[in-house]
Amino acid sequence: MNIIDFIIGLTLVNTIPHFVFGVWRQRMLSGLGISPTRNLLYGLLNFSISIGLFVSTYGLGGFADHGMYVGGLFVVVAYFATGKLLRDRFASPAPAASLPNA
Repeated sequence: MNIIDFIIGLTLVNTIPHFVFGVWRQRMLSGLGISPTRNLLYGLLNFSISIGLFVSTYGLGGFADHGMYVGGLFVVVAYFATGKLLRDRFASPAPAASLPNA
């Protein structure tokens, strides 16, 4: 393994929490700020960097030789495709404000 492989994997894995928090409208510190929209953008930036570095290093044919990367890529792309659906289906509604007993 060399440093470029580390960066390719790091940026791919770093895509997931930022995209998840962005889709779920949660605040989380990212390289672009704290808002959910900036987390989405930062997740997409990480994804683009990972794919770009992978293709520039190994070419398109490299996907056939790097099953571990393809597995991680599948998880990321599957969440890109289903994230909003999962949020809408499983997010619990905001708790109702309770009034103090008087």
